[in-house]
Amino acid sequence: MEQPVHTVTVGLKWLENGAGLDLPRTHSEGAAGLDLCAALPPDRPVVLHPGKRSLVPVGFAIALPRGFEAQIRPRSGLAVRHGITVLNSPGTIDPDYRGEIHVLLVNLGDKDFAINRGDRIAQMVVAPVCAVDLESQETLDCTPRGTRGFGSTGQD
Repeated sequence: MEQPVHTVTVGLKWLENGAGLDLPRTHSEGAAGLDLCAALPPDRPVVLHPGKRSLVPVGFAIALPRGFEAQIRPRSGLAVRHGITVLNSPGTIDPDYRGEIHVLLVNLGDKDFAINRGDRIAQMVVAPVCAVDLESQETLDCTPRGTRGFGSTGQD
């Protein structure tokens, strides 16, 4: 049975440095992430040396509707082949932010990696956000897991 597709309209404003780049889009029917391209000057690639990071612009700003966020996530191919990932993954774009989106990339590989204008560097997933109303309590309900933390699930 085919699942329903939910669509949300997000305003996008191209900035001068993004002129001519591809519109962010998915590359398969079931993909969740819209690919983001580097909005660097054509003659000035960014070279990421091993262990170094760089903030790379994507050339546009967005207007998310209230109740949504955009998450900036790594591209799996860059991570597995070159060790390039999004350092603060997932990065969150709040619905009231109207500035240019940038991607904080880091090179965890062992070789220099060049980023050129138009290279697909990350993906953006738009997702709903729930408002949270924290309620202070003296005790919390008991669960089978209890206070067992990191690495504890699936352990018997």
